[in-house]
Amino acid sequence: MIWAYRILFPILLVLALPYYLWRMVRRGGYGTDFAQRLGFFPELAPKAGGRRRFWVQAVSVGEIQAIGPLLKRLKAAGDVEIVLTTTTSTGYRLARQLHGGSADIIGIFPVDLWPCSALAWNRIRPDVIVLAEGEIWPEHLAQARSRGVPAALVNGRLSDRSFARHLRLRRLSRTLLGGFSLICAGSEEDARRFREIGVEPVTTGNLKFDVAEPAHDDGSARNSLRGSLGFAGCDCIVLGSSTWPGEETLLLRTVARLRASGADVRLLLTPRHAERREEVARTVAEAGMPWHQRSTGSPAPQGTVVHLADTTGELRRLTAAADVAFCGKSLPPNEGGQTPVEAAAAGVALVYGPRMTNFREMCRELEASGAAFRAENEEEVAALLSRLVRDGQSRRSAGTIAAAWCARNRGATERTAEILLKATAQAS
Repeated sequence: MIWAYRILFPILLVLALPYYLWRMVRRGGYGTDFAQRLGFFPELAPKAGGRRRFWVQAVSVGEIQAIGPLLKRLKAAGDVEIVLTTTTSTGYRLARQLHGGSADIIGIFPVDLWPCSALAWNRIRPDVIVLAEGEIWPEHLAQARSRGVPAALVNGRLSDRSFARHLRLRRLSRTLLGGFSLICAGSEEDARRFREIGVEPVTTGNLKFDVAEPAHDDGSARNSLRGSLGFAGCDCIVLGSSTWPGEETLLLRTVARLRASGADVRLLLTPRHAERREEVARTVAEAGMPWHQRSTGSPAPQGTVVHLADTTGELRRLTAAADVAFCGKSLPPNEGGQTPVEAAAAGVALVYGPRMTNFREMCRELEASGAAFRAENEEEVAALLSRLVRDGQSRRSAGTIAAAWCARNRGATERTAEILLKATAQAS
């Protein structure tokens, strides 16, 4: 299988090159340490006696944030060195910002081609590799297998789309996933899907529960945050959490209607991709309400109605200001949904559309407990948000239930670290 991959992947890479070059130019920052993408990773010093070197790879902002407590827990074992790599320029900046104290070195993951991967492996020389969530790199896993290095997948998950692909290519997928010595599934549903493909995981829970900010009783801190957003003294704040195209327009329209009916409601808008800031800013400006763009760096004036938080890595902190949240990527034509964990942990009532397929099990639990409300279309989203804005008791009750649900699900970091350290100690 790996030889077929080594032939086919370069061809696919060349075909996709124009698209990826466009993405690089749009996002910017890809020139930083570009040589590492080709495998020219800094040469690492030999390990001290008895120490294990973990090579941890995470891509998205969510993954990089979620592994933070795990990195600290592994480092606390005392005999562990950590090399952390990521793929995107945004992820690289965030990893250096958040994990400089936990990782011994932070770099960029090489292109998953044999020459680049082999060169990076020869320079890093890990004892263990750890991939996060949906990170399955065939050449990287082949290097681990050929060198006898254990490979672990943590917070492992299979979205509807990826699960369907794996089922269509079951034999190939079983071989590929068989390259992992250990798969730590993020939920029972994910564990069931891995088993259906033909591999046996352990269920450790979702690391994102441990990194999410818990609800605080300190009203003064929350009021201070609301004031810094230009929302001092308002009755209700609606959060658009990681919104996708089309969803911003719906939220702006809903808030405008509520304000026209006399409700002092404000909108905290956090688009999923910061590079959409110009597009979203135009949409906000056209709505005709007083607004502030966070990326300008200037203070938000009091009386702001829409705060466009078009920055990276701030969603967890800003969520604490909200009263009710809409989870993005949940309305057609978008698909999959964005995580409800941060809002639930902060004690914020949740509303989302019908496409939260990547978080189906979570949403089922949240809805059953009364912490979250599912809408089938835009009209129902607007109606649910309007009801919760006007009914403070209902939204506070839903938020309290959501925070309790999140607290019950914490602990994945400790379970994952314990299994990783035990398994790698036996292998070393």
